[in-house]
Amino acid sequence: MSLQAGIVGLPNVGKSTLFNAITKKHILAANYPFATIEPNVGVVIVPDTRLDYLVSLYKPKSTVPTTFEFIDIAGLVSGASSGEGLGNKFLSHIRDVDAIVHVVRCFDDENITHVEGATDPIRDVEIINTELILADLEIASNRLGKIQKKAETTKDKEAIKEVHTLEKVQTSLEKNICLRNVAFDEDELLILKNFNFITLKKVIYVANVDEVSASVGDNDYSLKLKEYAEKENSSVVVMCAKLESDLADLDDKEKETFLKDVGIASSGLDKLIFVTYDLLGLATFFTAGADECRAWTFRKGMKAPSCAGIIHSDFERGFIRAEIMSFNDIYELGSELKVKEKGRMRVEGKDYLIQDGDICYFRFNV
Repeated sequence: MSLQAGIVGLPNVGKSTLFNAITKKHILAANYPFATIEPNVGVVIVPDTRLDYLVSLYKPKSTVPTTFEFIDIAGLVSGASSGEGLGNKFLSHIRDVDAIVHVVRCFDDENITHVEGATDPIRDVEIINTELILADLEIASNRLGKIQKKAETTKDKEAIKEVHTLEKVQTSLEKNICLRNVAFDEDELLILKNFNFITLKKVIYVANVDEVSASVGDNDYSLKLKEYAEKENSSVVVMCAKLESDLADLDDKEKETFLKDVGIASSGLDKLIFVTYDLLGLATFFTAGADECRAWTFRKGMKAPSCAGIIHSDFERGFIRAEIMSFNDIYELGSELKVKEKGRMRVEGKDYLIQDGDICYFRFNV
């Protein structure tokens, strides 16, 4: 399951610094590496001590952690919706991501010019939101112009339903409301899925603060951003992008010492990964054995056959059953054999909802 978050922000807010921290190539030697597969795509491994434990237990020939892609989306300035900056290129990239990571400048520095003249996180957020709203509005209006005629002349039920949904979208956007803050029912969301509206995507705000504020946890700017985000049920991760970039040069022991010295409990990048993972309703199941220990990303609420299909389509097509151990059981008892002896290995059918931390053996026949 390939998942992507797009990193956006105005110029000089720290977006590129954050992305550089993700994509530093020599970090590959660390336990939880970041790698670059394209100039603007950083693949980050989701840190998971459970996988580390399974590796120590099974000593497999290979280990495959679960990953998440962060895409650096450049070119957004005021007027992007009408083609300013990289305009359409920016907007086409952002339509393909699962979530938006919006980097907001929450620090003052006279040596770094702010594109709008002064630091104001709420103004910056609203500039970008306005451009995204205008881009979505153009798509909704164009489609409405075409589908309305069909609905009026044919009285087609599906066309009428689409018109009503798009009119709701248009009205909300014209009121400057992002679609993620609008209540849609399941039928409406199914219709909207075809349009990939940007403002319907979930967003995480990164409050990029200075090093002093990062050790304290907040400053006046980040507190204002949190207040703004709370109104739309969005999350805020407070971090110092420059500090994260410096941390990327260190090995694990040096990183731990550095964080302790500056009074920060954990890396902001790790926090961002976990918050993004949680925001999208993701969880992890495992497959484990002597050949391979692997973590697999799935969406909460998926049934066993669908999760089997993440591994291979044949597993889903020919699904028979799933043999399940919970990570907590194998951690408590210390081996797969003891889990079986205690009767905690379960056999589950097609309706079983896979849980975070399940260790799965899928039986199938095609």
